[in-house]
Order: sequence, then C-alpha cells, then structure tokens
Amino acid sequence: MPSEVFVSVDIETSGPNPRRYAILSIGACLVDAPEHSFYVELVPTSREAVPEALAVSGLDLDELARTGTDPENALLQFEEWLSELPGPPVFTAFNAAFDWMFVVDYFDRFLGRNPFGYAALDIKAYAMGMSDSTWAATSMRFLSPLYLEGRHLEHNALSDARDQAELFRALRAEASRRPATT
Repeated sequence: MPSEVFVSVDIETSGPNPRRYAILSIGACLVDAPEHSFYVELVPTSREAVPEALAVSGLDLDELARTGTDPENALLQFEEWLSELPGPPVFTAFNAAFDWMFVVDYFDRFLGRNPFGYAALDIKAYAMGMSDSTWAATSMRFLSPLYLEGRHLEHNALSDARDQAELFRALRAEASRRPATT
C-alpha cells in the first residue's frame, strides 16, 4: 500500500459556513515538499459576505465573479492535482474543522465525491496532544513564535498552506525527538 501523503490545505471564504458563504480561494501543498503546490481562485457561489472575511483576505467578490474559476472546474483541477500524488492524500490543516467543512461540501456538491475520503488531520489538535496543553495555548499567537519565527498567517490560501506545512513538520520533528512513554 502506498504511503499516505500529508497535504496542507487552506482556504479563504466569504464567511463562516458553506451553507451561506463561498470558498474564494484554495491553496494546498505537500507538507514534506511545500514547493509542490496548488492554488485556485473561485467564482463565488453566493453574494453573501461578512465584510471582515473579505477584508482579511483582500479578495473581491466582483473581481472573482469575472476572473475566478467556476467551482466545478476548480474542484476538478484540485482532484487532478491530488490524483498525481504518490499515495493517498491526508487533508491536513490548522483548525481543520473550518477548512474541512467547506472543502468536503464543495467536493460533494460539485463532483459528488471527495478524494480525501472522510477524515481530516487537525494540526491544532496535534499540537495540543503533543504538548499536553490547553486548546487556547495552541492558537497561532502562541505557536508562531515557537515554530514560525513569529510570522503571522497572511490570509493568502497558498502562503498559509505552506506556513501550516512548516508548522506541522516542526511539530512532528519535535515529537519524534521526545522519548516514548508507556
């Protein structure tokens, strides 16, 4: 059986849930080879937007309506990119619950299938378990100074996917150096 491939995924959206709001961009990269990446901006499926969500990403609904890729084609491109990986992809994200709910909804809605299957690996939960800390102590505010030289996420889906990959690699490396407990 081929080795699983950790794929760091980040999205930018027009709001907090896929029922009312749209994915505006998808960025993904291999955790262990972040230069191997995917990025697409999408035509919005909804005109509803939370102004703060648009402000943080800098994306514009009108511009994306003109220049974005229609969602079905965007998901087909993402699926094709994933199909070329050397093993089954593992959806990996920082606070995966947010990104996952949108991505699984879009794959199901536009393609009727999901190349990731039905599970996601959450980097935030991994950090909490690894460090035996609180959920609050695994926010990017605390982890960035420890593992990303204090960088803040840019809210560009591809850039953030790469930063999340770097964070996950650092956490895994630290975990592998710890003595095993019984």
